[in-house]
Amino acid sequence: MYDAYENFISKPFYYTQAKVLIAYEKTKNARSYTVLKLKSEDGLTFYTTTHRRENFNHKRLRLQLFPSDEIGFKDYLGTFYVKSKIKDQETLPLVFKDKLLHHVSSQHESKALGSFYNAIFFATPLEKSLREKIALLGVSHLVALSGFHLGILWGLVYGLLYFLYRPLQQKFFPFRQALFDVGLVSMILLGFYVWFVGFPPSLLRSYTMVFVGWGVLLLGMELLSFTFLTSIMLTLVTLFPSLLVSLSFWLSVAGVFYIFLLLQYTKHYNKWFISLWVIPFGIFILMLPVVHVILGMTSVYQLLSPLLSILFVPFYPLVMGLHLVGMGSVLDAPLLGLFSLPEVSEEKFLPLWTMLTYVAVSIGAIWYKRVFYILLVSSMLYVFYLFIPIE
Repeated sequence: MYDAYENFISKPFYYTQAKVLIAYEKTKNARSYTVLKLKSEDGLTFYTTTHRRENFNHKRLRLQLFPSDEIGFKDYLGTFYVKSKIKDQETLPLVFKDKLLHHVSSQHESKALGSFYNAIFFATPLEKSLREKIALLGVSHLVALSGFHLGILWGLVYGLLYFLYRPLQQKFFPFRQALFDVGLVSMILLGFYVWFVGFPPSLLRSYTMVFVGWGVLLLGMELLSFTFLTSIMLTLVTLFPSLLVSLSFWLSVAGVFYIFLLLQYTKHYNKWFISLWVIPFGIFILMLPVVHVILGMTSVYQLLSPLLSILFVPFYPLVMGLHLVGMGSVLDAPLLGLFSLPEVSEEKFLPLWTMLTYVAVSIGAIWYKRVFYILLVSSMLYVFYLFIPIE
């Protein structure tokens, strides 16, 4: 991988074919230009700019890139900016996914809501203005496909298949194990879905965890362990080195870590209480210090995040069904009202050393209950600092 990086930046120019993922206009110093996010045929994801004013949707471009040593190895593994010149372009034919995207977006008068639903169904990019509103509500994790969505989909797919399988099993093959048969079909269907939406890093991590977790359950081994999480994390970064610089991947890992931590110290509580209150509110509180090292945008409406996370569980399958029957606009009015709530925000960042200390305390909380309570209290104090104004 590093050899490929050195070979890339050592060239004065580099030709490639790349598909346009995102295209939007930007203005700077009274001059307008188009920003393009592209994925090349050799797997590179990068930004570039052009002064051409045209529709780049569904386009594949032949580009002459001009690499420089300002592109670091970390950037090369993730997403970087590179100067370029467009040599040629071709319009890509519409595929089945494009038809699905159009089917969803055409059910909404608001372009922003079409963008929202395509993001939560198919991992497509959000409109910039809507992305900022969603960040102010503290629900970016509900829009970026992750383990939360995959967990809901697993429950739906496995539950429906089990409902159909159980009568047949009892009548014709009672010797079969439902967890294996239904689980295998569910994993195949979910694997196809992960492939179909383009292997988003957080969703890839989640699918791997679900797949291995299913195997662990079949073997009768312990599932909710930090060893299990570490093993999955190391396996994925070994197989896909680009995940090392994927922000969504590491935030996803952090989220699962804190879920395991909460479950470790609250497992004696009622399961419904844990699912409806401990996990949503606990994750919101414990993740805030981590998030605010990277994303400083702060709004009092972010306090709605735990409640919206709870409501998203029935909302997600409901809107899937509504879009399937062409009634996707039913909830447009309340959603537009929700997205219009945040108007102002502040930038409040935590220094990196604070997060490193917080992470060290979090790891210590695995073994010591007292350290867990210190972690919880410190994160709750941070909530008051962020959202409670002091006159």
